[in-house]
Amino acid sequence: MHERSTPAALEGIRVITTGQILAAPYCSTLLGEFGAEVIKVEQPGIGDPNRDNLSFSQDNRGVKSVTIDLHHAEGQALFRRLCDTADILVENFRPGTLESWGIGPDALRESNPGLVCVRISGYGQTGPYRDRAGFDRVALAFAGITYVTGYPDRQPVRPGYFVADYGAGTFAAFGALAALEARRRTGRGQDVDVALYEAVWRMSGMHAGGYGRSGQNRERSGNYFPGVIPAEQFETSDGQYLVINATTQRAFERLCEAIGRPELVRDARFTPRKALMENHADIHAIIGEWVALHTLAECQDAFDAAGVPATKVYATSDILSDPHYQARDQVLTVENPEYGSVLQPGVVPRLTATPGRVERGAPALGEHTNEVLTELLGIAPEDVAHLRDRKVI
Repeated sequence: MHERSTPAALEGIRVITTGQILAAPYCSTLLGEFGAEVIKVEQPGIGDPNRDNLSFSQDNRGVKSVTIDLHHAEGQALFRRLCDTADILVENFRPGTLESWGIGPDALRESNPGLVCVRISGYGQTGPYRDRAGFDRVALAFAGITYVTGYPDRQPVRPGYFVADYGAGTFAAFGALAALEARRRTGRGQDVDVALYEAVWRMSGMHAGGYGRSGQNRERSGNYFPGVIPAEQFETSDGQYLVINATTQRAFERLCEAIGRPELVRDARFTPRKALMENHADIHAIIGEWVALHTLAECQDAFDAAGVPATKVYATSDILSDPHYQARDQVLTVENPEYGSVLQPGVVPRLTATPGRVERGAPALGEHTNEVLTELLGIAPEDVAHLRDRKVI
């Protein structure tokens, strides 16, 4: 963690979040890393259900925790007062939940017309499926990515991480900043409606064009992506896996040079590009035979020298020990009250003039309740004590 030495990009922006689990907390933390003050509102005595997982310490780093019972009328009034001080609200309740408590975005903008409300849900705030429950894996299936992931002779498999949750959180942070820029011109806030499945669909929906032209679904094809040639992972002589992705004509020529087979560029099986695509199995077999005779280090050196995109298939242990990750501050040690020192990814993206920072770890449940209520809202300490006695906070 670092102290800020330059003004933060989002300094002066306040975010109130009721987000739980992954997507909404991740969105809020991204904003916080670039200087926004993030205040997380949690249920007293319960908190975010993800608090039991180590991922909570990463997806909620740098935020403040306040406990308020939003089912309680006094809690709703406190929440409204908090939102009156805010620029952004981030929430991922089921659609209509905030409205049922009288603290939906339109109601909150009666007293704070500039409030930007970021709303993350499985299926969005509108449409026939808006009331369906939706988590990451369901969103992946609905968005079509599960269908195309895996091998053709086996059932579909899920990706190795939470693409929908973290993708939606990233789009939500982008949407919040876009809405803030619009507010700068208009003075009015608006809603940012992010559906988990739509984040995935936006990133992978290029298959729509192919279907529109051919009427055929793209099917599972393992590590081979149709038309992207040569691109595969190969086993080296020392038992490591190496990914090679040389999919432009120039990169293909460099690859052939690197493996000592420059004549392959003129081979009728591999030119023009249409022939190369049709014979992808043959070119992958030739590359695989060469890789199998060399160590990972020998392969990497040869491909780096030739300018061929290639890398070892990294495990987490490789990432944590890699000098490039370290040089770009992509492995941080963040202190957490429950787990102690926790290794986490660094801040992305890198801003050269106003860089992001991780200033502290995730908060304990309600750690900042007294501070926020007394210092931000001006509530007397004895009144805070009474709210706590009545289990409003």
